[in-house]
Amino acid sequence: MTNNVNPSVLAMRDTGPSPEAQITRDIVKRGVIAAPALVTASWLIWGTNGAWSSGYGLGLVLCNFMIAAGLVATTARISYALMMAATLFGYIVRLGIVALAVMLVRNEPWVDLMALGLTLVISHLGLLFWEMRYVSATLAFPGLKPTTEKANV
Repeated sequence: MTNNVNPSVLAMRDTGPSPEAQITRDIVKRGVIAAPALVTASWLIWGTNGAWSSGYGLGLVLCNFMIAAGLVATTARISYALMMAATLFGYIVRLGIVALAVMLVRNEPWVDLMALGLTLVISHLGLLFWEMRYVSATLAFPGLKPTTEKANV
C-alpha cells in the first residue's frame, strides 16, 4: 500500500506525539500535589471563605492549562497556522473566561477576592516555574526530561 500524500503537506502539520499534553498532565499533577498546602494556607489567612476561594481559583488555573494544551495539541495536527491562531486567540478567550468565572462569583458569600486573586496569580506562575525544572528543551526528548530509566534505554 503506497501513501500518495504530498510531503510538503505533512510539513505543515504535526503528526508526532503531543509533548504539550504530557507537560500539562505533569502540571496538573503538581497542582494537585500543591493544592492541600495552598488551600490550607488560605484557610489559615482568610478562613473558610479563603479556602473555598483558593480551591476555586486553583481549579480555574488547572482547567486553563488543560484547555490551552488541548487547543495546541488538536490544532497542531490540522495545521501550524491554525495552531498559531488558536494559541493567540485562545489565550484571549481563556483570559476572558477566567475573568468571567471570577465576575460570576465575586459577590457570593463564600468568595474572598484577595484569596482568589492571589491564588490565580501565584498558582499560574508557581506551577509554570515549578514545571520548568522538568521540561526538556531538546528535540531528542520533546516534553519532559527523561528519567534515568528512559535515558538508558
